[in-house]
Amino acid sequence: MIDSHCHLADETFAADLTGVVSRAKDAGLERVCTILEAGNAAEAARALTLESIWPEVRFAIGVHPHQAHQFADDPTRAATVVREQFARTPNARAVGEIGLDYHYDYSPREVQHAVFRSQVRVARELNVPVVIHTREADGDTIRILQEEGGNDLRGVLHCFTGTSSLADAGLALGFYISLAGIITFPKAVELRETVRRVPLDRLLTETDSPFLAPVPHRGKRNEPAFVKRVVETLAELHSVSAEDMAERTRSNFHALFRP
Repeated sequence: MIDSHCHLADETFAADLTGVVSRAKDAGLERVCTILEAGNAAEAARALTLESIWPEVRFAIGVHPHQAHQFADDPTRAATVVREQFARTPNARAVGEIGLDYHYDYSPREVQHAVFRSQVRVARELNVPVVIHTREADGDTIRILQEEGGNDLRGVLHCFTGTSSLADAGLALGFYISLAGIITFPKAVELRETVRRVPLDRLLTETDSPFLAPVPHRGKRNEPAFVKRVVETLAELHSVSAEDMAERTRSNFHALFRP
């Protein structure tokens, strides 16, 4: 199994990182992809510690839309920060998470758009996939990906909770759809129906830990070991064994991130 999106370099895990990694391995995880905030020196230092404990870890580096306002004076500076950190991070494999968030609007929308576009261009320049965050901004997110992406852009809609229309739009771009613990929530009926329609060769699994722990761990800090519940739920939805789903999503991860 693979957790394609987590935040293991977050300070939340600093005190017991070795235990978290050990539990992940015991649960059968081959590796994780850890998201790093571009320009965050403290997080980058914790990422080095994580690498020393788990050399198979891979990273995605990007400016989240919540932090886009930090680059309001020059949105292209976000691209520069990502590019420079990428060069210092041999195990970096993707630009992300990047995108748009209109739920909180921590950053002005026009700034979010500009920072997003600049990072998509960096991903194309580096020939790596993008990890996309979109919340209440699906139309603009897809439009910018279409305008900036081109045929050579690869990526994933992370922690997917959207509509069937968003799933279709992502699949039409050639993107993967990544599911987190939300698919185990009792009220996520519509999401589960949408997920049934996603082809097996376009599915990824993640935890987005420390957030969104799946049933039966809701209310606790999430961690990569819990991706097993996501794999099991996806397997049920697609009427395959958990072992088959684990192998399929593992293969999809390698196809996208080329680790």
